[in-house]
Amino acid sequence: MTRRFTILTLFPSIFDSFLECSLIGKAVAAGRIVVERTDIRNFASDPHRSVDDSPYGGGAGMVMKPEPVVEALRQAPDGLRVLITPQGERYTQETALELSRHETLVLACGRYEGFDERIRDFVDREVSLGDFVLHGGEVAAMAIVESIARLGKEVLGNPDSAIEESFSDGLLEYPQYTRPHTFEGRSVPEILLGGNHQAIRRWRRAQRLLRTSRRRPDLLGELTEEDRHLLQEALGQEEP
Repeated sequence: MTRRFTILTLFPSIFDSFLECSLIGKAVAAGRIVVERTDIRNFASDPHRSVDDSPYGGGAGMVMKPEPVVEALRQAPDGLRVLITPQGERYTQETALELSRHETLVLACGRYEGFDERIRDFVDREVSLGDFVLHGGEVAAMAIVESIARLGKEVLGNPDSAIEESFSDGLLEYPQYTRPHTFEGRSVPEILLGGNHQAIRRWRRAQRLLRTSRRRPDLLGELTEEDRHLLQEALGQEEP
């Protein structure tokens, strides 16, 4: 399956380097994913290509006009239409998995003080990258494209790379090490050097549980008896 993204934006050139570099760039060059950028200004009806106006009722800043955005949405390819806005649901790995089931995604990027409220009637879903504010939705669109595209074998060279990383099953990733064996007085855990793959898998699971319990306890949820035992071991028999 060729995954397709259409990004509606006022600044198409922002995506140039993103689409040319690293694994995303290779996937685009090979045609495994297609990312189209559509300039919303092309759908403005006046000679000045106006896409924003002052808000009714007063207030600071400008608001994106409904006509050009809605027309851009209407002329976009068939697919799930997603509005990127601070008022949307928080984007998570689970959201990425849900959106990845759609072959074509249309991502509408806001700017200024946001969208005219009536634009929301023309989209299927609204997402937010997190509880903070950016100048616009373009950075969030890049994150969405990468998080979804890398879930498929069309981007990652090794599809197993996505299986045990952070948030893949609700837990943070285990600690990773590479050469040299000792750096600044810290050595690689001996269990990783012995070649006992069953012991390594068990250690990694325990470390994921331990790291999540310390850094993101909200992600732990209800543990199985085995996971509880592993976590107790990692914590030195301390209750999680």
